[in-house]
Amino acid sequence: MINKAVAKAEESLKAQLPRLEEIARKNHEKVLHAFQEERVASYHLQGTTGYGLGDSGREVLDRIVARILGAEAALVRGQFVSGTHAIASALFGVLRPGDQVISVSGNPYDTLEEVIGLRGKGQGSLMDFGVLHDTIPLDAQGKLQYPLIKEKISPKTRMLMVQRSRGYAWRDALQIAQLEELVEFVRTQYPQLIIFVDNCYGELVEDKEPGDIGVDLMAGSLIKNLGGSLAPTGGYVAGRADLVELSAQRLTAPGVGEHMGATLEWQRLFYQGLFFSPLTVSESIKGSVFSAAFWEALGFEVHPKPESYRTDLIQAVKLGSREKMIAFCQGLQKGSPIDSHVLPIPSGMPGYEDQVIMAGGTFIQGSTSEFSADGPLREPYVVYQQGGISYTYVQMGNILAALNLWNQGLLS
Repeated sequence: MINKAVAKAEESLKAQLPRLEEIARKNHEKVLHAFQEERVASYHLQGTTGYGLGDSGREVLDRIVARILGAEAALVRGQFVSGTHAIASALFGVLRPGDQVISVSGNPYDTLEEVIGLRGKGQGSLMDFGVLHDTIPLDAQGKLQYPLIKEKISPKTRMLMVQRSRGYAWRDALQIAQLEELVEFVRTQYPQLIIFVDNCYGELVEDKEPGDIGVDLMAGSLIKNLGGSLAPTGGYVAGRADLVELSAQRLTAPGVGEHMGATLEWQRLFYQGLFFSPLTVSESIKGSVFSAAFWEALGFEVHPKPESYRTDLIQAVKLGSREKMIAFCQGLQKGSPIDSHVLPIPSGMPGYEDQVIMAGGTFIQGSTSEFSADGPLREPYVVYQQGGISYTYVQMGNILAALNLWNQGLLS
């Protein structure tokens, strides 16, 4: 049964390989040219200490990432502890009391609910500081609802916020083409508004980035796509230069902005991981296609489908029960290079309302670019796979997850 599913999944991948490899080639060229245009030298790879004043390597890396993302400027920092932190810095940097931000792609990711103030009280959220928030769901086809967006926009509206990836939701990720439609809508009717994109899991999946089509501001994590599985920490904000500077003032302090921040021992890893990132993203996408076809062949609902166009690294598998979800993650963990002997169990986690189970023995803690699977323990018990440093690694992890379900009598 499992062997047949593997064979079917491998066949499904073959049909998509030419397109996936062409995107990877274009992104490899783009990244290489960015390095060459910025004249990266060996001394740029050396980190700094203390205040980090005069860190030319940090400044050059900012410009490289800006080029790759089609942005005027970028802030790439190890001082960002997560993608959520980078996003929060952008939101708090740009928004002011009385401003309204509208989430136009449905409910924001779990960890952003407390940043905004949808959960938790008195923690210094946006809503605690007088920022207004509204949410507009995607329609039944996963499209942005422009009539509802027009209804919600008011003189107080300052920003439209878009989550590009599916996050912990059973929906399509938003394509660059859909973001381009939003940009056209805003520029022609509401040119004063800022379009902000949560770009986590989306970098280098397509051959265009949000900045290429006119998005004002975006943010993401370096232990996801752009870190190439080597960045040990960090995140980025990129977009219009004035908005990036406001975000930098929030990360550090007013008057300090982007001009300080030691790069310590991670500078070379940031550069090297960024250069590897088109390869690791491509391998992740191939692994996601395999995962979708494999679990579909075993009788489970998957999203996206094996043949679907992809614009993020997340593959969702609907398991339908708590027991299957736990068994899945415990089996996948057995295929990890680190902590393969460890048994993942559900637990509480900062920023999440439900218990969460996480699998993935990664070299970098929480590095979803290496390969991991996780999800909140709630109906309908969906596990979300991310990343995959190599296609073979993803394949082996999925097979072990299926074997664990089989051994526990949960696969028939």
